[in-house]
Amino acid sequence: MEKYNRRSFLKSSTLASGGLLLSFGWLAKAQAAEKVETLDQWNQLTGYIQITPDGMIKILCPNPEFGQNVMTSLPMIVAEELDADWKNVVVEMSTHDNVKYGPQFTGGSNSVRMYWKPLRTAGAAARQMLSEAAAQTWGVPVGEITTKAGVLSHSSGKTAKYGEMATKAATIAVPKDVKLKAPKDFSIVSHSKKNAEGLKVVTGKPLFGMDYRVDGMLIAMIQHPPAFGMKLKSFDATAAKKMPGIKDIFSFKLYDDGFVQEGFDTRTFNEMIAVVGKTTWEVMNARKNLKVIWEPITDTKEIINVFRGGKTEVTVPGGLESTETQLAKMKEMAKLPAKELRKDGDPEAAFKNAATIIERTYNAPFLAHNCMEPMNFFAHVQDDKALIAGPLQAPGWMEPTLAKVLNLPADKIEIQMTRMGGGFGRRAYAQYAHEAARISQKLKAPIKLIYSREDDMTYGIYRPMYTATYRAALDANKNLIGFHVTGGGIPENPVHANRFPAGAVDNYLAESWEIPSNITIGAFRAPRSNFNAAAEQSFLDEVAEAMGKDAIELRLDLLKRAKENPVGKNNEYDAGRYIGVLELLKEKSGWGKPENAGKKRGVAAYFCHASYAGHVVDMVMRDGQPYVETVTSAVDCGVIINPDAARNMVEGAVVDGIGQSFYGALTHKDGAAEQSNFHNYRMIRHGEAPKKIDVHFVQNEIDPTGLGEPPFPPVFGAVANALFKTTGKRYYNQPFTTEQPKS
Repeated sequence: MEKYNRRSFLKSSTLASGGLLLSFGWLAKAQAAEKVETLDQWNQLTGYIQITPDGMIKILCPNPEFGQNVMTSLPMIVAEELDADWKNVVVEMSTHDNVKYGPQFTGGSNSVRMYWKPLRTAGAAARQMLSEAAAQTWGVPVGEITTKAGVLSHSSGKTAKYGEMATKAATIAVPKDVKLKAPKDFSIVSHSKKNAEGLKVVTGKPLFGMDYRVDGMLIAMIQHPPAFGMKLKSFDATAAKKMPGIKDIFSFKLYDDGFVQEGFDTRTFNEMIAVVGKTTWEVMNARKNLKVIWEPITDTKEIINVFRGGKTEVTVPGGLESTETQLAKMKEMAKLPAKELRKDGDPEAAFKNAATIIERTYNAPFLAHNCMEPMNFFAHVQDDKALIAGPLQAPGWMEPTLAKVLNLPADKIEIQMTRMGGGFGRRAYAQYAHEAARISQKLKAPIKLIYSREDDMTYGIYRPMYTATYRAALDANKNLIGFHVTGGGIPENPVHANRFPAGAVDNYLAESWEIPSNITIGAFRAPRSNFNAAAEQSFLDEVAEAMGKDAIELRLDLLKRAKENPVGKNNEYDAGRYIGVLELLKEKSGWGKPENAGKKRGVAAYFCHASYAGHVVDMVMRDGQPYVETVTSAVDCGVIINPDAARNMVEGAVVDGIGQSFYGALTHKDGAAEQSNFHNYRMIRHGEAPKKIDVHFVQNEIDPTGLGEPPFPPVFGAVANALFKTTGKRYYNQPFTTEQPKS
C-alpha cells in the first residue's frame, strides 16, 4: 500500500462559533496547511470532525450507507482515537464532493479497510491538539495530560471537557507524529454500539431515496423494451396523454451516439419512453395505455473506458437470447480450447499418469439483485445547474458521466446521498440517476423517477450466468497430484486463478472463456466469488471423499502445504489466516465429534475481498423438503469495529446465501425475463431461515480487511455439501430446488 504523509490527512480550522474542526483528506496528496482560516479553503478534504464549545462532536460519514452500518463503524474509529464520549457523538451523512471526499464508494468490502488508518490518525491528531491546548492553559507538560471519554485531566486535579479547549486547540499546529492506541486499549472500537440511524429507520423517518420529495415534484416512470435485444421503433401516446394527472410522454436517449462510457456506466436499453405525471398511480395507469412498436437490434459497437486499461471497443450482439440456448452455447464453448490464466508444473502429465480422475461441471443462472427499495432518483436540472438526490453506491464514479449527459460542469451539479434500501452492487450502476436527469432536463422541472418491482427485475444488471468444470488427478495412493479448473460465463467468466487451491498443488491449471450477450450484468455481492466458491467447495468435498479424507482435513492439509512450501507465485491468499478460520470453525461446530455424528452437515470456506470465512451447515428434512436448521460461522476480517453489527453482517450473508442457493434464478425466453416479481422469483421466507446462526471471529490485531462480501460465497458450497449428506445426491446446478439430483 502506498503510504501517505500524515500531514496530507490533517488540517485544522477555527470555527466562527469557536471550537475545533479537524479534517482528514482521503487519498489526497494536496499540500496540507497547518491552519486553515476559513471553511472556503477546505477544497482538498473528505470528511471532518467538529467539536463545539458545549462538548458535542459531529462526525461526517463520507461513505454511502445501505445497511452495512458504515455510518456507525466509521465514526467509531474516529471517536476511539479521539477518546470521545460516544454518547456525545452526532453522526451525519456528508454531501457528495468529488474533490473533498474522493469517490465516496461503498462496495467491495472497502469502507472500513480503506478508512481505518486515516480515520484513526485524524482522531489521534485531534486528541493530541486538545491535550496541548490543555497543557498550555494549565502550564504543565503535555505528557502529563490524560484523556478519557471527552475529558482532559491532570494529576493536579484540573479537568476540562473537550469543548472548553476546542477553540484553543484549533490554533495549534497539526502534530507531525501521533501515537495510535494499541488494540488492547480500545474502549469504543471492538465494543458493540447501537446503529447510529437505527431509531430513525424503525420509526420511519425520511432517510431513503423513496422518501425524498420537494414542492412541485413530478413522478416519472419509464417504458423500456419488453426483451433484451430489442429497441424502440415507434409509439402512440395519444390515449395515455389524456389520462388524469399526466403532464408529458416522450421518448429519450440515455446516451448520445458515440458516447464513451465509463467503467460503471451501462445502458441496457438506450432509447426509452418517459411517462410523467402528478402521482405514481396515475403514471402507472397511463403507461399501460401506451401503444408501442419494438424492433430487434443488430450488433452494435460501444466504447468503454476500462479502469486502468484505457478505451476499449465492445460488441453488443443482436438476437433474442433464451436460457435454453444459452446453456447449449456454454456447453459447446466448454469443449473448445480456453484462455490460460495460470499454470504450475505439468498438469497435462499429471492427468495423463493419474490413477483416478474426478471431473464435475457446475452451473448457475442469472440472479436479480432485488433490493428491498427499487431503483429511484430525484433530479432538478436547470439551464445552469442541477440538483440530484437518491441512493447511490458510487456518486463520484457517476458524476463525470452525469456532467457529459447534461453538458454541465461537474461543479454545477449538486449530488445529495440518501440511505439505500439495499445495494449489493446494483446501485454502483447509476443509469437510473442519469435517466432521471435526462427527464428533468427535458421537462425543466423537478422529477422523481421510480422503478416498479417489475421494472427493476426485468431491466438487467444481473449476476452473470456461470459454468465451471473442475478436474482432479489422484495417483495410485490417492494423493492429489493435479488440479484443473476451466470456467466460463455469459458474458464474463468466474475464475480467480490465483486463489486456493492454487499454490497448494504441484500441477495446477486455470483457464477461462466468455460468451458475449446483450443482457447487461454487474457486480453482485462478492462478484464471481459467489459462484466460484460454490463450485470449488462442492468439488473439494468430492475429492476428499475419493481420497478417503475428512472434508476439513483435506482443506487443512492443502493449506499447510501452501503455507510451508507454496507452489508458484502470486497466490492471493494468506494460508495461515485461512487455516485459522477452518480450525476455529472445526472447534466451534464440534466437527467430527461423536455427539454430532448423526447430523447431516456440510462445510465450506473461502477467501475473497481480503478476508476469510467459513460455515458448517446442519440440514434436516421437514415435510419432505430440506431445510437449514443451524449454521456455525467463522470469520477472519481482522479487528472487528462493532461486534453486534459484524454478527449482523454474517447472519445476513448466511440467510441471503441459503436463499440464493435454494431458489435464486432469473431465466429468459426470446430475450424477455421470465420472472418479473416475487410471485415467480422465489426468495427465502422467514420460516426457511435457520433457527440459529452461531458466529465466531478469529481474534487478532490485523487491520480490518472487509466483511460485507466474504461471508456470502462459502454459504453456497456448505449448503450443497449438506444437501449431499441429507439426500444422498450431489447437486451441480443452482438453484438446488429446481435441479434434478444426480448421483
